Amino acid sequence: MTHIASVFAGKEHAALIAFITVGYPTLEATLEAVPLLEKCGVDMVELGIPFSDPLADGITIQQASQKALQNGITPAACLEAARLIRQKTDLPLLFMTYYNPVLCYGPDLFCADSFRAGIDGLIVPDLPLEEAGLLEEITCRNNLDLIYLIAPTSPEDRIRQAAQRSRGFIYLVSVTGVTGMRKDLPEGSAGFAARVKRFSDKPLCMGFGISTPQQAALVAGSVDGVIVGSSIVHLMGSQRDWKPAVSEFVCSLKKAIMESGK
Repeated sequence: MTHIASVFAGKEHAALIAFITVGYPTLEATLEAVPLLEKCGVDMVELGIPFSDPLADGITIQQASQKALQNGITPAACLEAARLIRQKTDLPLLFMTYYNPVLCYGPDLFCADSFRAGIDGLIVPDLPLEEAGLLEEITCRNNLDLIYLIAPTSPEDRIRQAAQRSRGFIYLVSVTGVTGMRKDLPEGSAGFAARVKRFSDKPLCMGFGISTPQQAALVAGSVDGVIVGSSIVHLMGSQRDWKPAVSEFVCSLKKAIMESGK
């Protein structure tokens, strides 16, 4: 069982997974955020590698990525940040990245350096299943889980392939669109999760658009993990002293999930 998969073993409620952008609003904030998130009950952290064309992300993470790039954040800087974070926590850490930074760095070297830095898995939203074979092989050799995304519109054959090939957990996209804070989530998350469960017994985690404790509780009953990103990123960038706001928000997410009955 991998470090990521172990998070879901024997849990009585859904895991809480947080996303932050490396280098936003500053690199120091990134290093401070992960221990704070762990203290508030987060079970796993996605570290977003800034990229100039984040096609799966909404305006909040787009702007965070742009600011981080202006701060000089590179894939190498993200690897160093992960190494420093790993010294402070045993939480599973994932890189959320587009394929271009991996390709430019060199897939073999990137995966080897990621493992050495303490990363446990990769999420690459713009890498099609048809072109992912090489990265699958490389991540396996470097003890990294490669996690695939499944959308509500995914046909049955693609769901089957992604469910079978994903390692660590399966990422369910709650909406047909990009990441971001939303007032309402579409109905049918339980039915979507049930469709995917027909093809795999791996843990299912749902993200994209989940931005309030109420929404987190709503989806927690049908999945094994709830992923929240844009709301946390927004709070980190909205005020100089962001820690109290992030702490209060994340603790409220955790409370809502634990009370949801999962």
